[in-house]
Amino acid sequence: MAAKGGRLGGAGSACELPVTFDLAARWKPKAVAFEPDSDPDPVLDALAELAEQGTVQMVCEIDAKPAGNIGFLRVWRGAASEDDPQAVLRAFVADDPQAGKAAYTQVRAGALAAAEVAYTGHSELLDEPKKQRAFAVKTPDGPVVVHLGGLDTEEHTAMLPAYELAKRSLTLG
Repeated sequence: MAAKGGRLGGAGSACELPVTFDLAARWKPKAVAFEPDSDPDPVLDALAELAEQGTVQMVCEIDAKPAGNIGFLRVWRGAASEDDPQAVLRAFVADDPQAGKAAYTQVRAGALAAAEVAYTGHSELLDEPKKQRAFAVKTPDGPVVVHLGGLDTEEHTAMLPAYELAKRSLTLG
């Protein structure tokens, strides 16, 4: 079980979200924003493309390095829609070119109905498969996806308690 280090998502937090959840101790959140530029820049365009996956866009990165791990919890948001959380996750995984076998389940994130996916990705750096996981909830402001990657499966496993803390403590903002 991860020790609590603060709460994310509320007004005045590093990333204002339609949900709030507890952060693991020493994990550092940072808002992510990619604004369209009137002056096309291939590098910025490529980064902006990486910040969109399926029907959601990355809005927050929570860095595990200060806690001794190599990886991030990433928070993604989408526009309000009728899509259920599992449909959002299916689109999210389908848009990941490194994604492999995926298993979807219905879960709870705090008191909210949620969907979760555990899947295998591929680490280009290490040229090996690695575990990944994400959960999604539906909010009046659109879906929210919380994704845990990591450098490799060992790092992913070490960071799971922080992911579980976020999932267990999630509430509507």
